[in-house]
Amino acid sequence: MNLNSITKQIILLFVIVSLVSCDKDFNEIGTDIVGGDNNHYLGDKTTEYTVQAYNQKLGPVATNNLPINPLGIFSNPAFGTTTANFVTQLEIASASLNRTFNNVDPTLYQTLPIVDSVILNIPYFSKLKETTTNEDGEILKTYRLDSIYGESGSKFRLSIHESNYFLRNLDPETQFTEQQSFYNDNQSVENNITPGRLNNAPLVNTEYIKNADGRENEAFYFNKKEQITKTKNDDNEDVLARSVPSMRLHLDNNFFLNKIINAPSGQLVNNDVFKNYFRGLYFKVESLGNSNSLAMMNFAGGTVTVYYREDSKVTDAQGVVTFNKVDKSFVMNLTGNTISLQSNSNENADYITATNSTTEATSLYLKGGQGSMAVIDLFGPDTDGNGIADELEEIRTRGWLINEANLIFNIDKVKMGNAQTVEPNRIFLYDLNNKTVLVDYIFDQTTFPGYSKQNKYVHGGYILDENNKHLSQAKNDDGVITKKGTKYKIRITDHIKNLIRKDSTNVRLGLVVTETITNVGFTKLKTPIGIIDKIPTMSALNPLGTVLYGSHSSVADDKRLKLEIYYTKPD
Repeated sequence: MNLNSITKQIILLFVIVSLVSCDKDFNEIGTDIVGGDNNHYLGDKTTEYTVQAYNQKLGPVATNNLPINPLGIFSNPAFGTTTANFVTQLEIASASLNRTFNNVDPTLYQTLPIVDSVILNIPYFSKLKETTTNEDGEILKTYRLDSIYGESGSKFRLSIHESNYFLRNLDPETQFTEQQSFYNDNQSVENNITPGRLNNAPLVNTEYIKNADGRENEAFYFNKKEQITKTKNDDNEDVLARSVPSMRLHLDNNFFLNKIINAPSGQLVNNDVFKNYFRGLYFKVESLGNSNSLAMMNFAGGTVTVYYREDSKVTDAQGVVTFNKVDKSFVMNLTGNTISLQSNSNENADYITATNSTTEATSLYLKGGQGSMAVIDLFGPDTDGNGIADELEEIRTRGWLINEANLIFNIDKVKMGNAQTVEPNRIFLYDLNNKTVLVDYIFDQTTFPGYSKQNKYVHGGYILDENNKHLSQAKNDDGVITKKGTKYKIRITDHIKNLIRKDSTNVRLGLVVTETITNVGFTKLKTPIGIIDKIPTMSALNPLGTVLYGSHSSVADDKRLKLEIYYTKPD
């Protein structure tokens, strides 16, 4: 190994150690010292500085073409009830594109095509928990669902409708130069659906279907069991097929016979034509009185498969014609344009009052979707009017070596009540002025292969217990958090260093809940509020909320929002 290679490896190791270190006693000697060896520093110290925080209600937000989408009903006593519906276009799979059926030519069939079944299938986010073998030698798999919120097994009414609302790609108001935005309060979708439910077909093989009334609509729930389907092989023997837990619904045969098999000429030729002809599916949820279950869904991984039989004409050498029924399938993917349609009801009075106030907050209400966020100012007021907060001016004169800086957000357990078990796993802090991440986010390169929601570990934002341990793994078999958190901590060391040593602008900060920190895109508000015209996309799709103690002087000191700075003082 040559010297150059060794040097590169040493540099790489040094960078990794620098990035992942989060010990508050770690002194970054040499990075902030001016004047080299002539400087002398005393031991580590900690000081708390002024933070001013405010609530902001957001209103409707653009929720089209999100990477994942909520579906269901979720109740949170601190906020109210969120109902999440969904609409999606369908696209013909490449193998089925421009399909022709033998019903167009009477010489090709003896009897018309028959639709045997239509299956909607959308896999849930799940993890394999255990694999066992029963007495018959069958391998059985037990799963745990991920990203399911509310009460395990809670049921609601689920209706699938044909949507007649066209989801165009581009916005005519921008001369078709920008993507069309659709907002989560869009009522035009539900006003343009076909009334009859498509998931209204009686089930077969009910021994493998777990819904209580033998149907898949009036008592739907997110089932964690593996999917087991039964078919017949060529010898008329039962064959069981097993797959991961999923939403598996039987849709109306006659509807798809007419819509697909009997489609007018040219409507299946390509997906641009098809999406205007069959404009999509609308997933509507309704409470059964006490429904409280919501899942994050990857609808784009779903399919609608039409299983049908049609005649195959065979002419033998003697010219004798026979017709044999052949099994075929026509596959549509749940891709194309989508909208997450979220509405709030029974909103908590304290939540409404707090988020419509412009005063410094005693409690911070963070809620995803059509929810609320916090706006944060560091270092207090600027009394001399020079554009720099007084505390920041003072710190800049002291020559401190900044070792670490954190914002500490304590959870208001009284206001959260029983909703504590469904706290957001993570919150996200960003530059509100410029709609971008903080420098600490950029510098933190920590990753967790296979579980990206834990990336940026040093920057933080996780829910923590009283011992500063994060709770992302403290879940039961249904994926519900079982241990209550007490706070969130976000490390902003490099942001503070830049403010002190590099005279960076002390921008306002935005704080939101997030589904995952790895996606830092932004989505539009329907009605901008000052500089807030966009919010992080991962907050727009997250249904959860949390109540944190604010910065107002009336909040007890041990609960109040804090900016902690660990520093080394010059001698």
